[in-house]
Amino acid sequence: MLRALIFDFDGTILDTETHEFRHWTQLYRQHGLDLSLSDWQQGIGTWGAFDPWAGLPEAVQQDRERVAEVLHQGILQDIAASELRPGVMTVLQQARDSGLRLALATSSGLDWIEQWFTPHGLSELFEARVTRDDVRRVKPDPELYALACERLGLQPHECLAVEDSLNGATAAVAAGVPVVVVPNEVTATQPFPPEWPRLDGYEGGLDALLQAAGVARQRS
Repeated sequence: MLRALIFDFDGTILDTETHEFRHWTQLYRQHGLDLSLSDWQQGIGTWGAFDPWAGLPEAVQQDRERVAEVLHQGILQDIAASELRPGVMTVLQQARDSGLRLALATSSGLDWIEQWFTPHGLSELFEARVTRDDVRRVKPDPELYALACERLGLQPHECLAVEDSLNGATAAVAAGVPVVVVPNEVTATQPFPPEWPRLDGYEGGLDALLQAAGVARQRS
């Protein structure tokens, strides 16, 4: 029986990833370069898998601190002006109303998550939050999902992961947690295995999410 949903955050609940990629793409273009989406996708949902600084000219490297600050502020401004992914709040609220428990498993740090949780009214929805600060290895390692299940006091098969990226979904599957992939603009072309359930968005509510996963909705 399904008893909990475990959500990723970046790109899954709030699409921070598309804003970040667009700003990095603009930086590359300022120097006559192209940033490959397939290269960028290697680093989505994890840390250390792709270094975008390595592809920039030496002049940028020498001025890296200033460039990084301008880049970071631009990304933050765009994210702050953004809404949650369409329909995701409805899914979260319907899950709670149906008696499903909610947890978060993210490769981001707690400080990053908290600055977006409060303005979007997410703070009271998740009973467990597992971040990179809690583990030795982030996604695609299964440690984040294993710990989320442990904190919920549930077995992996009693949970359903909701992810947007290949690294994230790989982590869930490795932990024994069934997954539904709900990709965003920058993750839609990743090579997800065809057997992984996939949904294009949250507009269909909780029922559509669970139907995609092949799970019947539990009524409270």
